[in-house]
This record gives sequence, structure tokens and C-alpha cells, in this order.
Amino acid sequence: MRCQFCNCMESKVIDSRPTEEGNSIRRRRECINCGRRFTTYEKIETLPLMVVKRDGRREPFEAKKVRMGMLHACEKLPVSAQQIEEMCARVEQAAYRTGDGEISTESIGEMVMSELKKVNDVAYVRFAAVYRKFTDLGTFMEELQRLLNENKGDPDHEE
Repeated sequence: MRCQFCNCMESKVIDSRPTEEGNSIRRRRECINCGRRFTTYEKIETLPLMVVKRDGRREPFEAKKVRMGMLHACEKLPVSAQQIEEMCARVEQAAYRTGDGEISTESIGEMVMSELKKVNDVAYVRFAAVYRKFTDLGTFMEELQRLLNENKGDPDHEE
């Protein structure tokens, strides 16, 4: 690693530890030439994951879009920022685990809804309303009824 102070290419690692998220290594280094210390991070280089949109377009996967969708769905609900980060991390990991190099927006949306459903029913319904493009009250009510039936543990139960 090049020293940021004197540009020397020689340094030694003094301390090495994983970051809190566990997805990178923090290394404390000391320059052989000037003796000053600096920190570097080592991260696994991931292959790009492409998202296949509904219209067939492809664009790079961006975890921040998943996070923003979850934040909007959870707005003013008792869902902590840490819960949102954990859900987002699980969706991102699952997306990369597909191993295809591509994933559809439908798959990502289903993963997000699955995570939201575990945490807060209202957040789930909010996201589903936008994601599934509910166009009328009937389709919205059908989804609510399905959710109520699942929560009762009897999917055949109707009110």
C-alpha cells in the first residue's frame, strides 16, 4: 500500500481485524519510510449483479434502492434503523447468492416483501401496494384478506 503521507510503497501491518459488518478487514499500517500510520480496508471484490427490469432493461444492483424502498414502507412505524439494515443485508446476500449474475426486479420485490412481512404487516402492505401496483380497492382488500388469513394460521379461513 502506498503511504498517503510520503508515497512510499513499503508499509507493514500492525493490526488487522474484521469490521463490525464482517464484510471487510480493517488494517492498521505503518509506513517503513516515514513511520506514520494509516488505515486501509480490504473487501471482497464481488461480481456485478445485474437487475432485469420489467421492461427487459438491465441495470446494476444497488442496495441503496432496496434500503430506500424499505425506509419508505417503514416510515412512521415502530421499525428500527438496525432492523431495516439487517433486512436489507439479507436481501442483498440472497440476491448475490442466486449466482446467475442477474436477478429480476420481481425476485427482489418478493424478497423485500418477505422480510417486511416478518417485521411489520403495515410496512409489508405499503410496499406490496406500490410493488404490485394495486389499481383499485378490490385488489388491495384481497391482499389484506390474504394477510389476515395467514396471520390466523388458517389460510382457508374467510370472514
